[in-house]
Amino acid sequence: MNGNCGKFNNCATAEGTVKHCKRLNTGTRLCLNPQNNYVVGVGSGSTIVYAVDRLAERVQQENLKIVCVPTSFQARQLILKHGLPLSDLDRHPELDVAIDGADEVDSSLTLIKGGGGCLTQEKIVADCARHFIVIADYRKDSKCLGQQWKKGIPVEVIPMAYVPIGRDITRRFGGEVVLRMGVSKAGPVVTDNSNFILDWKFEKVHNWKEVNMAIKMIPGVVETGLFIDMAERVYFGMQDGTVRIRDPPIH
Repeated sequence: MNGNCGKFNNCATAEGTVKHCKRLNTGTRLCLNPQNNYVVGVGSGSTIVYAVDRLAERVQQENLKIVCVPTSFQARQLILKHGLPLSDLDRHPELDVAIDGADEVDSSLTLIKGGGGCLTQEKIVADCARHFIVIADYRKDSKCLGQQWKKGIPVEVIPMAYVPIGRDITRRFGGEVVLRMGVSKAGPVVTDNSNFILDWKFEKVHNWKEVNMAIKMIPGVVETGLFIDMAERVYFGMQDGTVRIRDPPIH
């Protein structure tokens, strides 16, 4: 299903095209249609920056009263930057809608998330929302996981357990597990929850529900970047200036 949101011809580079798709996707079809007194979960990542820009515009133009719950430090800073009311799950444990991006989306709306390291809080917020909407550019659209995203499935782990967890995953499911290292810092990436992240580079398509459950049962695993049966709808900003909408398959 495609929604025509206008063409563009001023993106001479691939980077410009991607940025335009993100703006197009979030600027013209924010998809959550916030109402007064909505509680909105705000995700993390580059696409969400444009979504929050558009959300702040609508709040100002329509005098909406909403409350925002962040999934990460980045999301919190975005909310504060735009002067939107900030809350948390202690005060608002039930959300009307959560919006977030994804690293990859397959044909069943199974997601890989966590490329930015915020998978656990993102999953908690999404699970607290009545509606979970994903917005992404065309590069994240895949028939099956691993087709586009080559960095693996993130797994947040307790630091003392990262070696045995990595060994357990590769022994049971194959592939390669690597500890995610920091950029511009010595040592591994540390999450907002003070944990480490393992990236499991799998070799084949699995039954993701079974794999997700099995990995989460390993002692020391906090959460995985597999989001299964959670997204209600995904909006993809396409190269030709349209927005493609994907709903879960009907079984």
